[in-house]
Amino acid sequence: MKITYYGHSCFLIETSTARLLIDPFLTGNPLAALKASEVRCDYILITHGHEDHTGDALAVAKANNAAIIANYEIAEYFGAQGAKSHGMNPGGAFRFPFGRVKLTYAQHSSSINAGLNPLYMGTACGIIIEADNRRIYHAGDTALFLDMQLIARGGLDLAIIPIGDNFTMGPEDALDALDFLKPRLAVPVHYNTWEPIAQDAAAFARDAAMRGHKVNPLPPGGSLEL
Repeated sequence: MKITYYGHSCFLIETSTARLLIDPFLTGNPLAALKASEVRCDYILITHGHEDHTGDALAVAKANNAAIIANYEIAEYFGAQGAKSHGMNPGGAFRFPFGRVKLTYAQHSSSINAGLNPLYMGTACGIIIEADNRRIYHAGDTALFLDMQLIARGGLDLAIIPIGDNFTMGPEDALDALDFLKPRLAVPVHYNTWEPIAQDAAAFARDAAMRGHKVNPLPPGGSLEL
């Protein structure tokens, strides 16, 4: 399984049978590793409604005939605009051709057009993906919460967690999150896109190592194999 980081919170996961794009925000992202028109995927998974996680979802979905997997409100929103979609909600799981997806709780808000005509987009979520005998947790945008200890049940091969602070948990809480999640490997996200979320990911990785956690701060465009 190949994992590629496209910047901010956007990833491409290449399983043995499908290409999964998570939180597509490329257009307008100063750290984006490629253009939205260059993305090739079979499914798009979305954690919550904010534009820095959904910005290119509709265009990429239509260009690739890809199904959007998200909470019910987000799935319906994009489905009404002509995208294929599959709605879910926290605690629910579904087995797709590539593997199993479960939505988890996240401590965050969720809306579209927040500065103009806000549309409530349901509960913010994390995503657990089980495919190719791997278990991956993308936390989405979230604060630290105790139920991360429950997400750790069954083991995690990879945890993708925000460290930017201001809008999500910062490095200190993210270290505690790793204590709860106990992943084999973690990748920090949602930092350095803009000044309010500027962080030193290398320092975070060093601090995590002192607590027994392996962290790989992938640069935009960087990949790893699980």
